[in-house]
Amino acid sequence: MGIYLNPGNVDFQEVLNSKIYVDKSELIQYTNSVLRTTQKYICVSRPRRFGKSMAANMLTAYYSRGCDSREMFQGLKIAKHTDFEKHLNQYNVIHLNMRDYLTESENMKQLIQFVEEDLLDELQQEFADLRMPRRRTLVKVLEQAFAQYKIPFVFIIDEWDCIFRVHKSDAASQKTYLDFLRNLLKDKSYIALAYMTGILPIKKYGEHSAINAFYEYSMTDASPIEEFTGFTEQEVRQLCEKYQMPFTETKKWYDGYCVDGVSIYNPKSVVEAMLRGKFSNYWTQTETYEALKIYIQSNEFGVQDVILKLLAGEKEKIDTTTFSNDMVTFATKDDVLTLLVHLGYLTYNAETKEIWIPNDEVMEQFISTVKVMGWRNIVVALETSERLLQATLSGDEETVAELIEQAHQANASILKYNDENALSCVISLAYYSAQKNYTLHREMPAGKGFADIVFEPNRNCDLPALIVELKWGYSAEEAVEQIKQKDYLDCLKNYSGEVLLVGVNYDKEKRHTCRIERVKI
Repeated sequence: MGIYLNPGNVDFQEVLNSKIYVDKSELIQYTNSVLRTTQKYICVSRPRRFGKSMAANMLTAYYSRGCDSREMFQGLKIAKHTDFEKHLNQYNVIHLNMRDYLTESENMKQLIQFVEEDLLDELQQEFADLRMPRRRTLVKVLEQAFAQYKIPFVFIIDEWDCIFRVHKSDAASQKTYLDFLRNLLKDKSYIALAYMTGILPIKKYGEHSAINAFYEYSMTDASPIEEFTGFTEQEVRQLCEKYQMPFTETKKWYDGYCVDGVSIYNPKSVVEAMLRGKFSNYWTQTETYEALKIYIQSNEFGVQDVILKLLAGEKEKIDTTTFSNDMVTFATKDDVLTLLVHLGYLTYNAETKEIWIPNDEVMEQFISTVKVMGWRNIVVALETSERLLQATLSGDEETVAELIEQAHQANASILKYNDENALSCVISLAYYSAQKNYTLHREMPAGKGFADIVFEPNRNCDLPALIVELKWGYSAEEAVEQIKQKDYLDCLKNYSGEVLLVGVNYDKEKRHTCRIERVKI
């Protein structure tokens, strides 16, 4: 058993020993299905702390000839599959973590040198009677080992893209690194499987696109292995039941990653919440706001305009196809926003082509970031949001109108002023503090139309529901009458109690008025 060649199963055993382990072993069923096929090249990109290294250690433990993992996997889902025994501990596994090499090397040439030296040393130790080729390059030795022993290699490369994240602008080093990987992996008969993990998809580099022989599974397209991207809803429900944590609150905090139609939860945060018994910002605590700030501080492509909409609960269509898969090459706002999807700050629906902020945990990070960045118009709206909510609940129509007018005017430079949808966006942002106790619904199907904004109280919350209707050039009273006439109360079928009907109107002089009525259902 070596350090890099057939390293064994110790690391995966530590995962199994943990207080919480969610069985993702059926990923092995998929990798088994592509062994020795043209689909054997797999690149999985996910945000940090989404279980990439766990999966790499699991595959190493399963395939490596350096250990006997039968008992370890016996109680897991993969053991029930017919080909479980066929591939168990049958391959020469080379497991590399590229961040370790990046840390100890001064440049890309030295990094590659260290990788080759370490692997050549272990290959010579593992295969003592190996007939060494005249030219003892890493590739030549691997080819000879396969030709002589007929046992193919499984390459597992963790943090493969750290070079592109740390040396963001060093194009020469990046190309050298891609050439190394291409020479090592592409069209090599000694490879049974090549599995790489990272945060970014494979860098697009013209003639270097040969490395794109890899099939990519990312936060924008993970099918058919989307369920292994994070925790599924069923898995989280089971954890909530075991640890007696409220599922609804867990979903609100950590759900929201839409991966090819599958609802995915942040595994790092769910585990922390279960073990600590409280909801908090666990995932984003591992990195400062600077990671987000750097990509949204410039409004060169109109990114800030989009962020405002996302903070208000809006969704935005983007084109992910132009993204260059690095952290510096941005031609449009869509490229910046696509990067934020891969980093886990946004989520993406491949069917609708829309992005949004996935959950409360990430929303808190956005709010903290824009406050530090000094986005005054947004900060004012956020800081007065609690006052606006209290004024609404107490029926203070004058104060509600005044605060909404302030928020509307503060953001008029970003959004079209005379537009009900833009006003809806501003109001959603202005009522930000309400999200602690309410679930906000925009354009909610109701009765004979769509209610502009509905605030539905969360479970175990004794606050009244709110239905907000927006008008321009009419009157606040007419807005309330529309709620009644079009039976918008019908949208609250699962709620019983007090409902505030809130009508908001503004005129050509940009004066806002408000009317609040109380009803019970």
